[in-house]
Amino acid sequence: MTDFLHFLNTADIDSLTKISGVTTPVAESLIAARPFNSIDDCLKVKGMGKNLLLRMQAAVEANESEPEQNALIPAEEEPMPIVKSEPANEQSTDDKPSFGSRTGNALLSFLRALLRLILVLLLIGGVGAAIYFGLPILRERYIAPVEQNTTRVTELENEMADLKIQLTEINQGMDEMNTSIEAHTASLETLESMQLTLETQLQENNNESLLKLKQEVMMTRVLDMLARARLYLAQSNFGLAKEDIQSARDVLAELHAKVNDEVLAQTIARLDLALGNLPAFPVVASGDLEIAWQILMTGQAASTATAEPTSTFTTTPEPTLESTATATP
Repeated sequence: MTDFLHFLNTADIDSLTKISGVTTPVAESLIAARPFNSIDDCLKVKGMGKNLLLRMQAAVEANESEPEQNALIPAEEEPMPIVKSEPANEQSTDDKPSFGSRTGNALLSFLRALLRLILVLLLIGGVGAAIYFGLPILRERYIAPVEQNTTRVTELENEMADLKIQLTEINQGMDEMNTSIEAHTASLETLESMQLTLETQLQENNNESLLKLKQEVMMTRVLDMLARARLYLAQSNFGLAKEDIQSARDVLAELHAKVNDEVLAQTIARLDLALGNLPAFPVVASGDLEIAWQILMTGQAASTATAEPTSTFTTTPEPTLESTATATP
């Protein structure tokens, strides 16, 4: 027993690990726990058990008895190796981790699993928070402006389409006005030619019928010139409009000198106002021209007051009056 206790207190790690069942950690624990006052003190070392202690003691005693046996055996004979059978159950029992170790490992595994679960939950929460708070910002900064721009582009496209339609209608109206102006121009040329013919015949034969026919032709010329002047005003062609108004005024003055009609006098007065307002106040001039037109068409004096001069001009095309007069000389 004393030799075995001495062996426990002095053996190095290699000597200890040569014993079956003594692992390196157990040997290191034995060396760290020295010195031992008794053999039972070894049982306090982690990994030591009674079976392992008995096995170590048997191994030490066997090593001590080997020199004596070798001295009794003849030199020519080889000693038979001593085979010691060790129960497998004891080794597995000694190598089996303790309850505390198993509990610690289980607790560590639980903590690791819990940590993974917490990390997964944090990741899911972070993604959810990013979606919850990020989508409104994304919509406000990127999606909403794109939708507004798309809506604005659509509105602009619709406005452009409407403007194209209006432009087409305006062009059609301008074409119609140009056609009407050409028709009035052709009619005026015909009427002027007829008036010259009638004047020639009146110089040869002063006939009352020819005189009335000439006056009718002159009135028709006045109406055509005023109608064309209205079209020129609608086109903002104030210069040509003023020329037609002046020509119509001169023809009416010639007629008024012969017949002395109050309707013609009021018409001439309105035409003078229109001439005075052109081209500075085209809106007022258009109103005066309209009154003069109504006086001639109805044959009654108008009670409409003259509009105040203004610098804004907006007119709409007036219906044209196309009249043709035929006379047989």
